Amino acid sequence: MPEPLKLQGIPASAGYAEGPLFNLDPVVARYKGKATAADERLALETAIGTATGRLAKLIQATDGDAADILEFQLAMLEDDALTGPAFAAIAAGQPADAAWRQALDAEIVGYKTSDQDYFRARAADMRDIRDQVLRALTADSAAAAPTGAIFYGEDIAPTRFLETDWSAGGGIALKAGSTASHVAMLARSRGVPMIVGLGASPADLAGVALLDAEHGGIVLRPTRAEVEAFRQSSSSFAARRDRAETFLARPAVTKAGTAVRVQVNIADPSDVDGIDVSTCDGVGLMRTEFLFGKTLPDEESQYRAYRKVLEWAGDRPVTIRTIDAGGDKPVPGFTVEEGNPFLGLRGIRLSLARPEVFRVQIRALLRAALHGNLKVMFPMVAVWDEYQRAAALFAEEQAALAARGVAQKMPPLGIMVEVPSVAIAPEAFAEVAFFSIGSNDLTQYVMAAARDNASVAHLNSIRNPAVLRLIASVAAFGRAQKIPVSLCGDAGGDPAAIPALIEAGLRDLSVVPAQLAMAKVAIADVSI
Repeated sequence: MPEPLKLQGIPASAGYAEGPLFNLDPVVARYKGKATAADERLALETAIGTATGRLAKLIQATDGDAADILEFQLAMLEDDALTGPAFAAIAAGQPADAAWRQALDAEIVGYKTSDQDYFRARAADMRDIRDQVLRALTADSAAAAPTGAIFYGEDIAPTRFLETDWSAGGGIALKAGSTASHVAMLARSRGVPMIVGLGASPADLAGVALLDAEHGGIVLRPTRAEVEAFRQSSSSFAARRDRAETFLARPAVTKAGTAVRVQVNIADPSDVDGIDVSTCDGVGLMRTEFLFGKTLPDEESQYRAYRKVLEWAGDRPVTIRTIDAGGDKPVPGFTVEEGNPFLGLRGIRLSLARPEVFRVQIRALLRAALHGNLKVMFPMVAVWDEYQRAAALFAEEQAALAARGVAQKMPPLGIMVEVPSVAIAPEAFAEVAFFSIGSNDLTQYVMAAARDNASVAHLNSIRNPAVLRLIASVAAFGRAQKIPVSLCGDAGGDPAAIPALIEAGLRDLSVVPAQLAMAKVAIADVSI
């Protein structure tokens, strides 16, 4: 009997799955060439139309992050800059399939080799676009996976994830992939076990696989003893998850009775539709990037989105972050191309550089503040002048609205603590209304290690003493100055990190809704 094969990767969505391995790597289908270049062009146009129709249908069946992902793909397929080179190659004599593959592969290489996390994560979306059109060209359909399968391959297409019924189990194990990818975000929100960064492995793997996405491992050809041990771990995880559900409606407190506020992070107003407001202490982070799609949003659309969440929350606080574009979040017509966008014109820097766009958002926020307990925070603040200039714009727009007789209200204004300059010298920001620690960027900037890069994953840890020391100093400064301090990064929902965060002095965490229950259990187990 062959020896078990054990592979180690990076957990992207915690959980356990046992099932048959399903190979994601595509089987190349043959394309039947056409008689003329005009026929080849028509074939590609038809295939692109088929792919866009499929995406439009999926968009109607999804919302929130999933819909945003699909809308990005749809926008790319409708962009002449993407499709133009393929049509030019057809005019030069290439068949439709080769022209399309060549054009998209060139784009994919650019994404994969980027030194920016965001663009590497987008490579999966571009492969998805490429393969959808190729399948339409060849009349090929993706092979059906068996129920409860472990999807294994280089990467998984977002559309493949969204079309899969995960209710019967299953999971994802990727040789490459990214914890910051769209599929990873979807997996976490839906509770699908997923690991990434497994690296190269023997070809033609098959059979039953044991996926441990809590610790990042997968075992192929397991022994009976390994199966039994795996099932015990899986049962223990399920028991912890079930136990967590009993904590969901309770306030979060440590063993010693210390209260900890647990709020939720949302990326779209529709996210709150599935959340019982009584289970959380408010919204610790509402992203606004969802509004900035193919066109810049007007004041009314922003106002309606903010009002919806504020009215859902009632008297609970809702902290809305002004547009955090740039870096890993490019926005057409707003952001600029830069050599190193993570250290460039992003966050509040970009908003201040484009006041005509920022003022529209400010007016919508001032008007929405009448409908609930609104707090507004500025992302990527590095120096006091940035906060002052942003706050001055709020004051100017409030005065202009009042002069026109428009109802409005000034909300408390705070800042994200994600640039080390703020965490090292918080006293320079003693006049802000609150601090919200963005653990993802703060950790990456302090450790100079991307969280989705397997080769430096061991460095990117919020539990590193340097990162925790900065968090503790900000928390201590907040207590001394009576400035509220919260944390809204991924670490807030990580049960392994929560004890260290509480020990560092934090008493306010914000997590994605799917992590709410487990976060409360982790807090209840803290003996500090």
